[in-house]
Amino acid sequence: QVQLVESGGGLVQAGGSLRLSCAASGRTISSNAMGWFRQAPGKEREFVAAISNTGGSTTYTDSVKGRFIISRDNAKNTVYLQMNSLKPEDTAVYYCAASALMGITSTPLRYVYWGLGTQVTVSS
Repeated sequence: QVQLVESGGGLVQAGGSLRLSCAASGRTISSNAMGWFRQAPGKEREFVAAISNTGGSTTYTDSVKGRFIISRDNAKNTVYLQMNSLKPEDTAVYYCAASALMGITSTPLRYVYWGLGTQVTVSS
């Protein structure tokens, strides 16, 4: 079993930055690809970014490319999401998830462990 706890969310003005962290416990996540998803009020959960188990490969949804950076530190069992140039439409609850695979995937069904989420609110 893997437990995931997100942190770093908050209220920020448009154009600002936040860094989300996802701390894993229970066992190492070095064999798992990791992903970030988000869910805005009244909308379905959507894929944001993913990183392979080694960190060698990453992928992003188009709306965050060039603004968000996903990274991981397997020694700390932690995954990060650096969010820059934030926009009001980035407002959502952000979830960290661990995939059953080593390679990156944007498919929610491939993710077997989920955190409870952290709220990100971007004001205009």
